[in-house]
Amino acid sequence: MITLSTLSNSSRPTKRRKLLGRGPGSKHGKTSGRGEKGAGSRSGYKTRQGYIGGGVPLHKRTPTRGFSNVRFARKLDVINLGQIDVMYADGETVSLETLREKGFIKGQSYGIKILADGTLSKKVSFQVEAFSSGAQDKLKEAGIST
Repeated sequence: MITLSTLSNSSRPTKRRKLLGRGPGSKHGKTSGRGEKGAGSRSGYKTRQGYIGGGVPLHKRTPTRGFSNVRFARKLDVINLGQIDVMYADGETVSLETLREKGFIKGQSYGIKILADGTLSKKVSFQVEAFSSGAQDKLKEAGIST
């Protein structure tokens, strides 16, 4: 019968625990691997990640190169053709205002992009900022002008 007391670790060899403070013959006696003086030798000392002994941290010393527009990019809200098919009736206009009225968009928005997921069977008009290439192809096949 297998019990917890009969289990043995066969996957990897057991590693001996590092014995600290057991005299000079143990190789880890006297200062117990903590060096001589300073905060690191005291009990209760914890290092902050990235802390370099009062010097300027590495992440502040490395240069930043170039410019990225990610901070200033204005992301468009996206909607799929299948969602438009469910929400809109024939002859309606898909725009930021109508999507707000239907509760699809809340808060600030920089515009709408139409994506190609699903199918659109209704004749609707669009007042949006962008279309994906797949959505343009589907709309052209359906005979709906973008």
